[in-house]
Amino acid sequence: MSLTRRGFAALAGLAALSACSTSNPLSSTSSAATGASSSGPLVVGSQQYYSNEIIAELYAQVLEKAGITVTRQYQIGQREVYLPEIIGGKIDVFPEYNGNLLQYLDKTATATDSASIQAALTKVLPSGLRVLTPAAANDQDTYTTTKAFSTQYGVTSLADLGKVTKSLTIAANSEFATRPYGPPGLKTLYGATVSVVPVEDGGGPLTVKALTDGKADFADIYSASPSIVANNLVVLEDPKNLILPQNVVPLVSSKVSSTASAAIDKVNAALSADDLRTLNSQSVTQQKKSADIAKAWLSAKGLI
Repeated sequence: MSLTRRGFAALAGLAALSACSTSNPLSSTSSAATGASSSGPLVVGSQQYYSNEIIAELYAQVLEKAGITVTRQYQIGQREVYLPEIIGGKIDVFPEYNGNLLQYLDKTATATDSASIQAALTKVLPSGLRVLTPAAANDQDTYTTTKAFSTQYGVTSLADLGKVTKSLTIAANSEFATRPYGPPGLKTLYGATVSVVPVEDGGGPLTVKALTDGKADFADIYSASPSIVANNLVVLEDPKNLILPQNVVPLVSSKVSSTASAAIDKVNAALSADDLRTLNSQSVTQQKKSADIAKAWLSAKGLI
């Protein structure tokens, strides 16, 4: 994600991450709504990713509107860090992505469409956890490259990588190296070898900069990121479904009541892919705080 368009996107993205983050992500700073809670205090968490924090804030604000006390624990990190916290009962509501969550919990999963993924998730979730209704909005990992690389090597699809003779690299979080849709899956499905250049900002401005500066041939940039359009990047097609659909889905604990679930479901029912890209753009290009972005969207949708 010249001080040309590329430089601006990178700097804006860094500011956006700062604007959206909160200190001490595993602390107990709370924000209470007026009135009694219908299900007891709920802890809402987010990944260390501005888009995920925005979604978490959407959930937090509608829960507060429903009279439920909310504690926010944002910017926790990647799945290896936050999922044990959820399983351990320290977090009650977390915006997840259904395909990635399924593959993390079940390395042998064969589901490839959102409905099948949702059904499979119900069978592998740890005790005490469940997923609510997924949103139309999704934010998928991608193999993204520059227009120049795509043109030079004739690459527009993962299926084209086998004809590229140079050694290939991808800028991504270090965990990407062992993900099913990372190098192991790419080799199995497409016969291509790629090595990871570790950049630990979840597809953010540092990852984008590594790509645009030529330090990697590809980058794992999430599909709802405004940096793709801002930098005229090319997202490679994936005809064999290496990367599963990643619809936004709330992962919740047994503490989440029917009242709380209904409030969260209203958010997901209204959250489209275009909405998510717009919300992300407000964070990256306008450097707005997640709380302000969420409040404006929820108000416009009549949810608060």
